[in-house]
This record gives sequence, structure tokens and C-alpha cells, in this order.
Amino acid sequence: MKLRDEINGLLKKVIQSLPAETAAIMAGAMKKLQESGITDRACRKGDRLPAFELPNVHGEMLSSSSLLKQGPLVISFYRGSW
Repeated sequence: MKLRDEINGLLKKVIQSLPAETAAIMAGAMKKLQESGITDRACRKGDRLPAFELPNVHGEMLSSSSLLKQGPLVISFYRGSW
């Protein structure tokens, strides 16, 4: 089984476990995002991003260029609570 198929299966289970109203709100939000064209402009696997700085968990600024000197950099975006 491909990872994409496994993720889609898990997503389906999660959506089925949600109250119908919550699932409808989430589906509507996803539809609006897709219709906005944002997915066409989103970064893709392997894309190179411009240099940036962000605070770490201690509030200290870290630059992507300094982290890249240590090796490959993986960035994960966490939306937070709904």
C-alpha cells in the first residue's frame, strides 16, 4: 500500500468519526482553499525556499542558512487548534 493511500484511508476514518457539522465546516474550508488557487501556489516537495528567520521554542531567532550549514532542513507547519 502506498503512503498516499494509507493517509487517505486514515483521513476518511477521522472524518467519519467527527460530528457531521464539524466535518461539513472542515470540508467547506478545504473547498474554499482549493478554489482560491492557494494549492497551485503552495511549495512542493523539493522546492527551494528563500532564506528566512524564525524564533525557536525559546524565542531565539534562527536562520535557515545557519541551520542548512548543519545539513538538510525539514520544515513542518503546524496549524494549531481549530
